[in-house]
Amino acid sequence: MPDTLSRPPRPEHDFRRAAILFAGGPAPAANAVISTAAVSFLRNDIEVLGIKHGYSNLIDFNGTPLVEGSHYIRLTHQVLKRTRNSQGILIGTARTNPGKHVSHVDHLDDPERTAPLRRVYDALRSLEVDCLVSIGGDDTLKTANKLKMYMDRLPESEKRIPIVHLPKTIDNDYWGIDFTFGYFTAVEFLAAEIRNLIHDAEANQAYFLCETMGRSAGWLAYGAAIAGEASLVASVEDISGEYAAEEEVVQPDGTVTRRKVMNIDRVVERIVKTMTARDAEGKHYGVIVMAEGLAEYLPHTYLGGIPRDDHGHISISQVNLGRMFAQLVAEAYQRTTGIARKVTGLQLGYESRCAKPHAFDVMLGSQLGVGAYRALVEKRLSGVMVSVSGQLELHYVPFEDLVDPENLVTRVRYIHVDSDFHRLARFLETNVND
Repeated sequence: MPDTLSRPPRPEHDFRRAAILFAGGPAPAANAVISTAAVSFLRNDIEVLGIKHGYSNLIDFNGTPLVEGSHYIRLTHQVLKRTRNSQGILIGTARTNPGKHVSHVDHLDDPERTAPLRRVYDALRSLEVDCLVSIGGDDTLKTANKLKMYMDRLPESEKRIPIVHLPKTIDNDYWGIDFTFGYFTAVEFLAAEIRNLIHDAEANQAYFLCETMGRSAGWLAYGAAIAGEASLVASVEDISGEYAAEEEVVQPDGTVTRRKVMNIDRVVERIVKTMTARDAEGKHYGVIVMAEGLAEYLPHTYLGGIPRDDHGHISISQVNLGRMFAQLVAEAYQRTTGIARKVTGLQLGYESRCAKPHAFDVMLGSQLGVGAYRALVEKRLSGVMVSVSGQLELHYVPFEDLVDPENLVTRVRYIHVDSDFHRLARFLETNVND
């Protein structure tokens, strides 16, 4: 029987130096992930470099040596002291995307398209790192996969850098893992704000229409609405049936395609029904929650002039979905009831991204960080995402199970509209009989 109070034995390895990189938006418990990954390497005699601000200091590498303190830091035991529960990101982050010109597997054979990936590879080689831990969202996973596939195509004489990825997003829409670190902290932070707004709304007999983060799926909106006791929540998963419509889109080559969009009138009508149902209960106030990803389903006339980022996403912050729907709902409510009711649109989300992490997120993030070490050093894996399930049991999911092998795009994990999680919100909301 093993000694249950002893550390696992140290495996034999030939790693001398590991690199850790964080990219994309912040998330609570980021430092739990970074710290535990780094400590795991350090305690097994592997030096650790923290690459500062994502790929931004690697993508333009031209042979000039990277500078310690500016481009990377050494993650020592002294640097990592009492950081597991700290806020922010020890090594910073950025959204720089070295794989943005590679949108098909064939592009990996194009030296011009892969030049940024080559510069990242050369920068890591210049630091003499033996493995890379990538932490980030689905776009960062795509970059990790492209970097691995690029290295796989190098001549046999060139060194391969094993790479593992740790899933990060407060949106919780990651395929291959049940919950991502920071999600529950973000949910609680937003739920607390919603609960505060309910008191404000009740005092003024008014409504708040809160737009929460959640570009692709409704996990954050639904979680915050359930925990915050909102009156109604809607997300991209709900745009179907009578709440959906289609519009024609003319492509640059002149061909016409059809795109699913939101039936704004029906969505507004549904919100107003919640308000009038609450009126009948003597509740002339409330909070409505909408996921920001609904902006992607707005008809084209609402999206004119909205810029897109390196990953092709519209700049949702410039749409201001909450304010837009607040006005539409207030007008529709007055037409329906003859009563003016103040509806204020708010955007919530950024405040939660560096909130003090909750215990569960620290535990989850810690296991993912340790999992990165175990995947690389104990299992000798590369091209896998670390995942957990049950009692924080570790799993290692190959990139090819998460990324389309042709277009190199990841899958989004939506809330199933027939799931008990989705139904939980419907049970708890103000009852509306359609």
